[in-house]
Order: sequence, then C-alpha cells, then structure tokens
Amino acid sequence: MSAQGVSLHIGLNQVDPVHYQGWDGLLAACEFDANDMQAIATKQGFQTNKLLTSQATAANVMAAIETAAKSLKSGDLFLITYSGHGGQVPDTNKDEKDRKDETWVLYDRQLVDDELYQLWGKFKSGVRILALSDSCHSGSVTRALPAALGGPRQRLLPPDVALRTYKANKKAYDTIQKAVGPAELAKLRASVLLISGCQDNQTSADGDRNGLFTETLRKVWANGKYAGGHKLFRDKIARLMPPYQCPNYYVVGAANPAFESQKPFRI
Repeated sequence: MSAQGVSLHIGLNQVDPVHYQGWDGLLAACEFDANDMQAIATKQGFQTNKLLTSQATAANVMAAIETAAKSLKSGDLFLITYSGHGGQVPDTNKDEKDRKDETWVLYDRQLVDDELYQLWGKFKSGVRILALSDSCHSGSVTRALPAALGGPRQRLLPPDVALRTYKANKKAYDTIQKAVGPAELAKLRASVLLISGCQDNQTSADGDRNGLFTETLRKVWANGKYAGGHKLFRDKIARLMPPYQCPNYYVVGAANPAFESQKPFRI
C-alpha cells in the first residue's frame, strides 16, 4: 500500500476578544496563507482539512491532529501549516530555559507548545510530520524593527496582552501545563520537522496577500519546480528574507535523514 498524506491548514485573521481581554489580534493575510498552502497540498495529493479564524479553536485544532494521528501509519506524511499570532505563557512545568512556553494564538485560547508535543506523541512510529508556522514564537521581542518604522503588522501577541490574558485565565493555562507535562519529556515515535517564519527572538510580518514567510516559501516552491530537501528549502527561503526575520529549522522525535533530504510536500 502506498503512503498517504493528510494535511491541516490553520489561518486566523483575528481572535476572540473575550478571551484575549479586549484584543482582537486583527491580521489580513492568514486566511490567504491557509488557502494557498491547502492548494499546494491538494496539488501534491494530500487529503486536506482547513480551519479558518473562528473555526480555529483549540478543541478543533487538537481534534483534527488527533484524527490524523489515528489514521496515519509508518511511512505516511502529516502536513500542518499555521498562520496567525505567536505568543507565550509562563512555563509552570519548568521545561523551558527562559521560563516561558511558546504558543499558537488560536481563536478561543492559546495552544501551548507542550500540548503540541503531546499531540505529536500520538503519531505512530515512522510517520513523518512537517509543520510550517508563519508566526512569531517569542513574547520577549526587541527586534520588531519594521513595526517600529510603521511597516507591516507583526504576528505577535503583544506582551502586555499576553500578561493580561494569562492573569485572567491563569488557572486554565496552569492546569493545561500540569496535565500534559513538560514537552521535553514527551515520547515521540514520529519524525517532526518544523520550519517556522522567524527565530525565537524575532517577529513574523503579516502582509496584504500572504505573510512574508509564506509569500517567500511560495516563491521558492515555484509551483513545484523547486528541487532539493527541506534544509535547502529553508535556506533558500531565508536568503530572500530580511535579516530581522530569519526562518528557523529544527527536528524533534525519531531521526529520519531520508525525510529531511526529501523534496517538501512529497508523500
């Protein structure tokens, strides 16, 4: 039986201000990103799913990942793309050196990175997971240069909003971290490759049609004309982006050099 590919595409142009203490996190291009990444996946033969803005709740995102984990077997590929704000909450289970856990800022609450690691742990041995995140991964940003100069919107949960949101929902976020445990202790049988829109101390720029990372990724992909592995893919994207936004690349879980050397989006 040939390998199968399943993809999930998440894009949030705003969030629920009720949870985020009056902040709606308005962005312009995240739904475009999700649509465009789904188009790539569809062309490559993936079974695709998409969650946009109000659909992109923590429960819906987690359920979609768990469904993929149940269906995929060794040799299969799960592609997940996220476009939206990145944030942080205090690290209460002490698995982060900076004492902060990174988050995806979903519609109704933040999804903590420990939760994602626990979800990756549900995938079977031999499954390949490619995660592409066009978001900021750090709340302690000091290099938001374009925004300071009146440039593009940044995909960042502002630190003051992050603090208010955490204080208002402290019990919920602390309970989540206690329940899932430290990310570094999660046992991953699958191979997870993450290419994110920026380094942890940088921000990802939003745009009118795509986020800067997604726009550049699509240029390098060139409708499938790109030839090479994932690391070169990231490097080619990085060379076309400004120094204040340099895409990150790292692998967790089971080592899989063959996966890393494969052409992206190849089932």
